[in-house]
Amino acid sequence: MTRANAIVGALLASVLLAGAAGAQDTSESPTPRAVKAEPTPASPAPAKPANPVAQEMVLPKITAATVDWKAARDALAQLPAAQAAPKPADDNAILRQINAAANGTYKGIAGSSVPVLLPVNADALLRSKNSTPTDAPPVPEGDAASFKLNFFLAGPAGYDAAFMLSGAAAAEVKNFGKKEDPIVLLSGFAMLYDLDPPVAPLATSAKDLDVQYPGIRRRLLESYVRYSFQKFGASYTVSMLCFEGRAHVRWVTCREADAILIRFIKTLQIAGGTPQQISPSPPNTIDRPVAQSPDFTFAAPGRLIENTGFKGFDGRPQWTVYAKIRFPLHAPAYANSQSFLNWGNCDFTGKVPNTQTKGKPYHCKVNAKPLVFDESVAENRSYPWRDNFCEHRRFFVGQCPGGEGHQGQDIRPTTCQLHNDGADRCDPFKDDVVAVRDGTILRVPKRESLYLLVNAPGEHVRFRYLHMHPDMLDADGLISGREVKEGEVIGKVGNFDRVPNGTTYHLHFEIQVPTRDGWVFVSPYATLVSAYERLIGGRGRMFAEPEAAPAPPPAPAPAVASAPAKAVETAKPPAQVAGKPEKIEKPTKETKTQALKAERAVQRAAKNEARRAVKSTGKRHATKKPEAQPVAGNALPAMHAINPRAADTAKAEEIKAKETPGEKKASRKHRRAEAPCKAEVSDGGGERTCGPRAAKRRTSANGV
Repeated sequence: MTRANAIVGALLASVLLAGAAGAQDTSESPTPRAVKAEPTPASPAPAKPANPVAQEMVLPKITAATVDWKAARDALAQLPAAQAAPKPADDNAILRQINAAANGTYKGIAGSSVPVLLPVNADALLRSKNSTPTDAPPVPEGDAASFKLNFFLAGPAGYDAAFMLSGAAAAEVKNFGKKEDPIVLLSGFAMLYDLDPPVAPLATSAKDLDVQYPGIRRRLLESYVRYSFQKFGASYTVSMLCFEGRAHVRWVTCREADAILIRFIKTLQIAGGTPQQISPSPPNTIDRPVAQSPDFTFAAPGRLIENTGFKGFDGRPQWTVYAKIRFPLHAPAYANSQSFLNWGNCDFTGKVPNTQTKGKPYHCKVNAKPLVFDESVAENRSYPWRDNFCEHRRFFVGQCPGGEGHQGQDIRPTTCQLHNDGADRCDPFKDDVVAVRDGTILRVPKRESLYLLVNAPGEHVRFRYLHMHPDMLDADGLISGREVKEGEVIGKVGNFDRVPNGTTYHLHFEIQVPTRDGWVFVSPYATLVSAYERLIGGRGRMFAEPEAAPAPPPAPAPAVASAPAKAVETAKPPAQVAGKPEKIEKPTKETKTQALKAERAVQRAAKNEARRAVKSTGKRHATKKPEAQPVAGNALPAMHAINPRAADTAKAEEIKAKETPGEKKASRKHRRAEAPCKAEVSDGGGERTCGPRAAKRRTSANGV
C-alpha cells in the first residue's frame, strides 16, 4: 500500500465515523461560525401582534441644560480687547458688547439662550465695537474666512447655523465644484430630547480636539459625521453630510469631512448669547378633538404593510407628538406607502410580474398583497392611514429597529389627475403645501430639500419637506433665512426626486429633534395624526388589522407499503427488493464538509506523490485522480451528487481548455450580456444600476 492510499483510507474512515456519529446523535448543536460584526439591534425581529392595543398619545421628554454663564463671561474677559476697555457697568455688559458687534452678520444673536460659538475672532469683534460703534463686523481672517455663512437662527432653545465652504476648507475636497451639499452645520442646544440609543456604530473620542473641548466625541450617524461636545454647560454638535467609502462623484467623503470639521472646530470662539430662563418641560403638543370623525381611520404607529420593514423588522410604535403643527396639506389627504402600494416599485425588492403596463396586476415579492400598475387606483387615496417610517429603504435611521429605513412619512394629496386616458401617473403641482409652524427656512438654491426650523420655549424642532420642484421653490424665494407663517403656502406637491417624475405624486415629511449626537430622525406619524384630526375637526379611530388566515394543515404523507420481513432478511441488494427502492439519506452539512475535505486531501496526496516521483526520476509522470469508492452502510454519495454543479464545472473547464484566446474573450462578453439583473435600485439621479451597486446606501436624501 502506498503512502497516498494509506492517507486516503484513514480520511475516509474518519469521515464515515463522523457521519455515523452525527446520524446517531442529533442533540449536538451545529458548529458555530465566525460572523462579520455589524451594528444591528441586540434583539431579533419581534413578531407582529394581530391587533396592538390603542394607546394615548404622549408628550416628548426633554432635558434642559444648566448654562454656566459666569464661565462664558470669564472667557470673554480674558481677551486683550476686554482687558484694555473700561471696567464694565455690570456682569453682562461684555455680552451685550459682543452681541452688538456680531449682530451685523449674525442677526438676532442676542436671542440665544446658550453661549454662541462661531468661527470668528472674538477679540477682533470686541475691539471693533469699542473703537467704532458700527454694525459692520470685522472681516474674518485665516481659517475662519473659509466658511461663508448661509443660515443663522437664535432663540430660546439655542441656535443653529450653516456654512458654505471656500478657500482652504474647499481645498480639502477633491473635485469640489462637482460636489452637492458640502455644508457645515453647527448647533448649540438649550435642551435635548430623550430618545432610545440609536442603532448605529458607537461614538469614538476625538483626540485631536480633546485639549480644546474635553470629552468631545466623533460619531457617524445617519450619513453625517458629527463632533459633539459640551461647553459652558450646553451641548454643541458640528456635522457634515458625507459618503462613507471611496471617492464619490457627488458626495464629500467622510475622510474629507473629518478634515473640514476639525479645521472648523478649531476656529470656534464665543460670539454672543444672553442669560435667560430655559423651559424645563415641553409645551402641550397634544390637542385632539372630542368629536369622533365619521370616516377617518388610521393603523397604529409602527404597523407597516406586511413584510415591508428592513431586515424583517416592523416599524417603530412611537406615539409621541413632537410638536403641535398645522397639517402640511389640505384635507382630505392620505398617509401611506408609495413603494408598496399601487404603481409602487416595491423599493426594488422585486415585483411579480415585473410589469409596467397600466392596469396590470402584480404584487411585491415580500408579500402577497395584490397591486395594480396604476397610480390613480382608489386604494392609494383612501383610509386607513398607514405608517411608513422605517419602511424598507437603504437610508441610515438610528431610531429604526433595523438601523436603516424610510426617514419620514409619505402623504398623498386629494388630487390625482391623469394626463390622458392611457396615463398611469398623477400629474404634479395640483395641490398646495403649507408651513406647519411659524419658522425660518433652511434651503440651498437648486435643491429640493427644504427645512423649516422652529426655535421656541421648550421646543427645538426642524421639519423637512421633499419632492417639490426646486425651480418653483427658487422662483418663490424659499431659500435660507426666509421667515414663514403657519399655514402659508410654500409650494406645490410634486414628484421630483433629483429629476422630474422621479417618484410618485406625494409629499415626504420628516421631523428631526436634537439629541446628544445632534439632530436625528424621529417618527412623524403620531404628530401628523394629531394635526390631521384638528384639521378635519374629528378624532380618528384606530384601524383593526384583519386577523391573519390560519396556515393550512400539512398534507398527510402517502402511505408506503412496508416490505415483508422475509424480503428484508434475504441477501438480495436493496435495489432488487420489489416495491422498496433504496432510500439514500440526505447528507448533513457537516457530512458534506467532511467529505469535501477528504476528497481534497486525496487530491493533495496524489499531487505530492507525483512531485516525489519527479524528484526521484527526473521525469514527470501523468497522475490519475483516485476514483471515489462506494462504501457500505451509511455511505456518502459522490461529491457531484452532493454538489450538482461539480459535473457542470468539469465540463466547462474542458470546453475552456479547447478555446482560443479570442473565443474566450467573446464567450465572457456573451455571458455578461446574458447575466440577469438580480437587483435594481435608483441612485437618486434617474439612473438605475444592477448588481453589487444595488446594495449601496443612498445618501442623497439626507442633504440640506
